Amino acid sequence: MLEVKDVSKMFDERRGVQQIDFTMERGEIVGFLGPNGAGKTTTMRMITGYLNPTGGSITIDGLSMSEHGAKARSKIGYLPETPPLYPEMTVMSYLRFVADLRNVPVREQKKRINEMLDKLGLHGREQQLIRSLSKGFKQRLGLAQAIIHKPDLLVLDEPTSGLDPNQIIEIRQLIRELGEQHTVLLSTHILPEVNMLCNRVLIIHQGQIVLDERPDRLGTAMGQEVSLHLEVKGPTESIIQVVSALPLVTEVQIVGDGFQEACRKEEVDEAPITTMDHTDTGLEGAGQEADLAVQVCVDNYELSTSQPGVLSPQSGETIKLRVVSQDHSDVREALFYALADAGYPLLEMKREMTSLEDVFTRLTTEEDSGDA
Repeated sequence: MLEVKDVSKMFDERRGVQQIDFTMERGEIVGFLGPNGAGKTTTMRMITGYLNPTGGSITIDGLSMSEHGAKARSKIGYLPETPPLYPEMTVMSYLRFVADLRNVPVREQKKRINEMLDKLGLHGREQQLIRSLSKGFKQRLGLAQAIIHKPDLLVLDEPTSGLDPNQIIEIRQLIRELGEQHTVLLSTHILPEVNMLCNRVLIIHQGQIVLDERPDRLGTAMGQEVSLHLEVKGPTESIIQVVSALPLVTEVQIVGDGFQEACRKEEVDEAPITTMDHTDTGLEGAGQEADLAVQVCVDNYELSTSQPGVLSPQSGETIKLRVVSQDHSDVREALFYALADAGYPLLEMKREMTSLEDVFTRLTTEEDSGDA
């Protein structure tokens, strides 16, 4: 649907963006993130035809923006951070004006305007002056002008900026619905918004794309391990042996302050007590070492139960584990069946995810390279 290839933009010998390169498929909602001055707005203005790139090419649905600008722009709906509204016009007169600008056929304009009034919740305000609308309704009207011509690509720059919580929820729901019929490029500073709405994340920093990934794969993209947190009912030693025996499990840890405190009090080396690291397909080869680690771990844990404030999970009680898999493999199904076959109820299983906030901070707080 959208192809941005090696696009750069220079401003008075200062580089605004450099060699931006990404594509978007039909039906995607892509979050476009970056700190102030990173190049988000410049990139969106080039995509929508308001700025010409210094180098590179932009293609909308197979149409080159440089060679077929008018046709390419007809496939785009754009809502800038400040909606392009005329305060002296009424809602109805503005929608008619936009329909004319967007070459909506005259015979279809009445139907299309009514669709906008319904979709954006503007019924009852047709004759109201735009200057008297609230911020939320102005944003709705801005969305109406962006979609009245049924574009294939929708570009939204900070669509929820300055709205109150109720208005933010309403606009997010509208964007979610629009994403069912349009390809959406969404720029926002509200990171949880991206997690709620988007199936892909682009981060730009100092004029360059530094991340292009799905929200659920951020940790993998950053080279960070992905782990699972389990709560299982049953005897500690047996549960650890069952989990450790799975081919793709490389590390198992018992989690909980009580256990760690017990191990410290016994002054046992941390590695064999709190973790078991193996890369074999089971416990063969490393089996005795792993069994010893489990036994030492359990023995020391149980020996410390006489000390105040330290509890030991006995059979019938629960144990909490942190499990790391090889090469970020998804072992949830294997864990479920292994524990079920062994007769140990799995009470909770939760994947530890790298937050978008952490990734954004890490990628955008590096010192300037002097290139931007």
